[in-house]
Parts: sequence; structure tokens; C-alpha cells
Amino acid sequence: MSAPTGPTTVVHVLRHGEVFNPDKILYGRLPGFHLSETGRHQADIVAKYLTDADITAVVASPLQRAQETATPSAAVHGLEIVTDERLIEAGNRFEGKKVAVGDGALRDPRNWPLLRDPFTPSWGEPYLQIAHRMFGAVHRARELAEGHEALCVSHQLPIWMLRRFVEGKRLWHDPRRRQCALASLTSLVFTGTQLTGLQYAEPAGASAPTATGA
Repeated sequence: MSAPTGPTTVVHVLRHGEVFNPDKILYGRLPGFHLSETGRHQADIVAKYLTDADITAVVASPLQRAQETATPSAAVHGLEIVTDERLIEAGNRFEGKKVAVGDGALRDPRNWPLLRDPFTPSWGEPYLQIAHRMFGAVHRARELAEGHEALCVSHQLPIWMLRRFVEGKRLWHDPRRRQCALASLTSLVFTGTQLTGLQYAEPAGASAPTATGA
């Protein structure tokens, strides 16, 4: 097989920063959830980290927290934010509820049927569907920034599904083992249209997979 040819393009996929969520609910796609003060600081750190990157396109999920996270980086590079619905948070039938282990909705027997299938999963958007839409969004960003770098702002589960998909791993997983900290960067390197590398960085520092800000 011949080696891939074409321009090198890097698509950085950024998880948004910490969200103001005093009631600690699973907010999913609900409107009105914005970055906390810490989250805004994390977005600024990422913008500074990417100052010297050759970013020519900034794309974001339509949700407020993603748009706010994208704003400082777009400003640094003098770019408008392009919104892509495919970068949105995963659909989840526990949206609006407290779902900590041993607490809230998970203690209610009426909700237990939603947990019957952890592989698809039965409580939300299918993992494979998430991976496919994310991969499509990444390729659109690659086209927008061909030969340069693009920044896509999304959410923890979609980013983790994208990573496992491109690494050829099963999509079902233990959420406690996700490597996708708040304001972290999962960067996909393309040669032409072919994925040839993957990198991960935490410019705003580490956070637990269960940290607020889905």
C-alpha cells in the first residue's frame, strides 16, 4: 500500500470548559447552561495555548457552553465561529435529572428499564451514531482548513466516541476511564484525506471524567 499523500491538516477537537451547574443535573442539550468563571478561564487558557497554531477555521456545537468556549480562540485568530449541529452533545433520556451513582433518577425503579442495554445504549443516542456524526463534522472542518489547522468545540461523550471510533476500539466503555478532561484537546492529524495521527493535550490541566461539564 502506498503512503498517504496530500497536505497535512490538523483538526483539534476541544471539550468545552466547566459549566455553571449548581443543581448538578445532567443538562445534556438543555438551553441556558453557560460556562462558569472557571470555565471561562479554561477557554482563555486554550486560546493562549493555540495562539501560534495555524488555525483557519473554528467550528462549534450549537450549545451555549461550546460557543462560549470557542469565542476566545476565534477572537485570537480573527475568525467567525461556524456552527455544526453534528458536534452537539449526545441525546440522553435522563436529561434534566440528577444521575449520580446511588442518587436521583438512578434510584427510581421506573427508570431502570432505560438501563437494560449499556452497549447501544438504551438510555440515549446510539454510540455508533454519535461516532459517525462526529467523524463527519471533523472531515468538514478538515476541508475548511485544508493544509492548516481547525478547531472544533464539542462535548465529552461525543469526543470520546470519536476517539474510540478512529482507534478501532469498541464503543461501549467505562465512563470513569474516559481521557477527555475539561478544555482538553484531542487532535486528529490528516495527510490528504487519510487520518495519520492522533494527539491529546490538557492545556487547562487535568480533571476527572466525572467532573461537571458533560
